[in-house]
Amino acid sequence: MASTDKPTDPEYNKGAPPPSATVNCFVLDVTLRVLLFAAALTAVVVVVTSDQTKFIVPFGFLEAKFKHSPAFVYFVVALSVAGLYSIITTLASLAVIWKPNLSTKFLLHFAFWDALILGLVASATGTAGGVAYIGSKGNNHVGWVKICNNYDKFCHHIAGSLAVSLFASVVLVLLVWLSVYSLHGRIPK
Repeated sequence: MASTDKPTDPEYNKGAPPPSATVNCFVLDVTLRVLLFAAALTAVVVVVTSDQTKFIVPFGFLEAKFKHSPAFVYFVVALSVAGLYSIITTLASLAVIWKPNLSTKFLLHFAFWDALILGLVASATGTAGGVAYIGSKGNNHVGWVKICNNYDKFCHHIAGSLAVSLFASVVLVLLVWLSVYSLHGRIPK
């Protein structure tokens, strides 16, 4: 005959949490990935449209284009890759919302790839920011003159694009944290 008393074992009923108790932040994930796409697209469009031609007295007409600097070309390519990545991962996040049984595997992949894309965007932003700073302030020690007093529209476009790219970097940091937090919530206690 079975006893009706409650078991005295303290580990009784301490199994894995039910599936509804797991952390599921894929709606926020999709929102952040759409923001990442918007930021990457905006930054690329602003840099690509930053061409400016000015008449400089001893030299004649001179152009300032993003193509003239390898740092700005790298910036455009890196943010284009981030934009494409955000489209692909947004679709993957939507697929996880529709089929939740794939969520843990996707979260692990998202955490790795988000960190990689964060490194790419942050390095491109830093590289372009360094060149933009030299263009804005110059460097008297090596004889590099500032150009932003002549190419104001070009420099304003670059500065705006760098600000949007910094926002994209922050969004990527939030995506990495979100993926790690969601994975941590799935670990049985």
